[in-house]
Amino acid sequence: MNPPTIPLLLDRRILLGVTGSIAAYKAADLASKLAQAGARVDVILTEAAERFVSALTFQSVTGRRAFRETDLWGSEAHVLHVGLGASADLLVVAPATANTIAKLAHGAADSLITVTALAARCPLLLAPAMDAGMFEHPATQANLELLRQRGAVVIGPAEGRMASGQVGLGRMVEPAELLGHVRLALGRSGSLAGRTVVVTAAGTQEPLDPVRSITNRSSGKQGFALAQAALDRGAAVTLIAGTTHLEPPVGAHHVEALTASAMQAAVHSRIGDADVLLMAAAVADFRPTLTNTQKIKRAKGVGDLHLEPTEDILAEVAAVRKRSGRPQVVVGFAAESQDMVANAIAKLEAKGLSLIVANDITSPDAGFAVDDNRVTLIDAEGAIQELPLMSKAQVAEVVLERVERLLSVEEG
Repeated sequence: MNPPTIPLLLDRRILLGVTGSIAAYKAADLASKLAQAGARVDVILTEAAERFVSALTFQSVTGRRAFRETDLWGSEAHVLHVGLGASADLLVVAPATANTIAKLAHGAADSLITVTALAARCPLLLAPAMDAGMFEHPATQANLELLRQRGAVVIGPAEGRMASGQVGLGRMVEPAELLGHVRLALGRSGSLAGRTVVVTAAGTQEPLDPVRSITNRSSGKQGFALAQAALDRGAAVTLIAGTTHLEPPVGAHHVEALTASAMQAAVHSRIGDADVLLMAAAVADFRPTLTNTQKIKRAKGVGDLHLEPTEDILAEVAAVRKRSGRPQVVVGFAAESQDMVANAIAKLEAKGLSLIVANDITSPDAGFAVDDNRVTLIDAEGAIQELPLMSKAQVAEVVLERVERLLSVEEG
């Protein structure tokens, strides 16, 4: 099954400059990911880059011609770099060697990449890759600072073992992280630019003792997808997450909140400035009245287990919203095992929500810990929208489209 396209990247023109580093193999992976996401990727390789990876490799993963240094002097030379630069939505140089960074900083025009960079009027992303000593050299640092002052975004490098055997800063960041930065750069002027969105995700853990807790099966995938969809639209995103193994989307401000009380505090500290709250976290409804400070031993038995309700975060948000009018839009989630629509409507009304997203947790092909979801959207007017089985990323896109419409109504 092919990975789904990313709406933000669909038919966007991305120039990928590849320079002479062993990390050039990572650039092929990045080009593949961008092309699979729907972008039109034009690759430019330096002569040195071709010592590590061929133009054919990039043509194979992008389905488009990869440009080589010799193309600068071909029949298209007088317009090629202008056409490439003028039509690009984003220029990414990955890996960016110390040599190419120096040329870009000082306006050199001696290669297809450098003349194209001078012709381009789009954002520039650089992913340095070089030996640690070369990266730390004052000349390299001065060149990078000069590029930053002109608006370039420098991503990485990461720390690790280099081809030289040394360990330090110099490894090119991984393609998945670079893809996140590409999305962040392209989404900055999106439909939610200037908006602040708070997203909660994943399940909480209410401790019984130092090693055991009351929790649930939420992976956080739907909440993280919502955060990414908001970032793609240019929003400033705070992601308040419970227990999860997922990496936060690039650009999101990540706040860890492992218990219901911690999530309550995190939400309340941030909703005053928020335009939107997407409450996708699976907050435990109950916690032990007493937490043992030592591990409960099997031989001694558990004894009586007494529970008490956790904080009702959405009810508290409703009270704040009634007083201050913020957040303007609040979206809740309802994971139900029976009477899904009726229970979701009751929650929507009780918590004063703008919209609720309900899903049937008994469905074998959707919900917890998988990449797909089948949800029903219900708004405050009682309108019901049933969505077919789709990826959680696609669900997030639909929810954010509804959020945009709700914001327009609030401000209309």
